[in-house]
Amino acid sequence: MKDITPYLTFNGTCRQAMTFYKDILGGDLELMDFASSPMDVPDEAKNYIMHAILTSNGVTLMASDTMPNQPVTNGNSVSLSINCQSTDEINHLFNSLSDGGQITMPLEDTFWGSRFGMLTDKFGTCWMFNYDYPQA
Repeated sequence: MKDITPYLTFNGTCRQAMTFYKDILGGDLELMDFASSPMDVPDEAKNYIMHAILTSNGVTLMASDTMPNQPVTNGNSVSLSINCQSTDEINHLFNSLSDGGQITMPLEDTFWGSRFGMLTDKFGTCWMFNYDYPQA
C-alpha cells in the first residue's frame, strides 16, 4: 500500500474549506466544479466542487461537495492528525485552524513528551496536532 489519503465531503462549502486549508497549510490546490463536468447536475449545484486536491509538503487532502439532496452529517469519527516539526508550527496551525471553530483540547504539554491539542474547525472537520519534543 502506497498511502491513505483523507477525503472530506462538504454540504456546498468545499471551495471555502479547501481554500481556508490552503491558506494555512500552503501548497497547491486544484478545484473542479460540477459545471465543468459532463454530468447533469441541478443548477444550484453547478458551482459545487466535484473534486478538490490540496498537496503540501508531502500531505495530500482530497474533498468534494455532496449534492443538495444528499446532506453530509459531520461526525467525530475521523480526525486529521498533523505531526508538527516545531512549537512555532504547532502553535500557528492550531491557532489558525481554530479560528471560528471549537477547541476540544487546548494545546498543552503531555505526559508522553509532546505538545498536543485537538479542535473542530468552522467547517466541522476534526483536527489533532502533535509535536514531539526533542529527546535530551
